[in-house]
Amino acid sequence: MDIEKIFAHNQVWIKEHIDSNPNFFDELSAGQNPEFLYIGCSDSRVTAEELLGAKPGEVFVHRNIANMVVGLDLNTTSVLAYAVEHLQVKHIVVCGHYNCGGIKSAMIPKDLGIMNPWLRNIRDVYRLHADELNSIENEAMRYNRLVELNVQEQCINVVKNPFVQRAMANGLRVHGWVFDLFTGKLIDLALDFDKILENIKEIYDIKPNA
Repeated sequence: MDIEKIFAHNQVWIKEHIDSNPNFFDELSAGQNPEFLYIGCSDSRVTAEELLGAKPGEVFVHRNIANMVVGLDLNTTSVLAYAVEHLQVKHIVVCGHYNCGGIKSAMIPKDLGIMNPWLRNIRDVYRLHADELNSIENEAMRYNRLVELNVQEQCINVVKNPFVQRAMANGLRVHGWVFDLFTGKLIDLALDFDKILENIKEIYDIKPNA
């Protein structure tokens, strides 16, 4: 793919949409009303719209290395707040993928420079689940399980936000998914947040302001 092909494809894309719906761009520019917020990995092989079969305007997308939801990351938190409080999405999806470079990099015992603070969050996920992960002898299976557990922990980080909790009380749903690069399958981890947080739920259960 080169620059010229990108702009040539853009012209084809415009023509295809106008041919199928002359008002397409008028409708597109009028605003967005997505039902989904998708938080995924920046990996170039994992594109949200293609995975979900979504059209323009149907999914609000945020991507970063290893699909992290870090409390001190104002970028992700702002996306969450905008999606929940202004766009009023009905679903939040955190989607990881097997063979994730970010996950593998976090397991390398070496100084990776500016990446260190970000990868430390993934290493903390490993620390939380070290007993389970260390019991998996096959390295590839251990990495895949860490991908799943990382999705689980990032979903928990989503749920920690008071504005998310308020929206969940009104029907918002949070989902943890994994994309299998080897088969193309999208896997729902079917996370039970009440069970996962049963012993510490009161710590994160933020009461609304009086």
